[in-house]
Amino acid sequence: MNIYVSNLGFSVQNEDLKKQFARYGEVASVNVIMDKVTNRSRGFAFVEMKDTQAATKAIQELNGLMLDNRTIKVNEARERDI
Repeated sequence: MNIYVSNLGFSVQNEDLKKQFARYGEVASVNVIMDKVTNRSRGFAFVEMKDTQAATKAIQELNGLMLDNRTIKVNEARERDI
């Protein structure tokens, strides 16, 4: 399942998110989206988890977590309209 994580602090790295989500199951990938010009985080990321049940539990429990002094929002990622 692909998970959308928003309201991230600018210092949050892929490894930080992987540690949080790995408590719930195997993390296939983490991608903190970076600004191409400034090379700073854009404040959101995508986390891919193989097990849907583990991903659902992670969404429920990590949504509202304080990470890097910010309350993160965690939801199932929606397909992007082209």
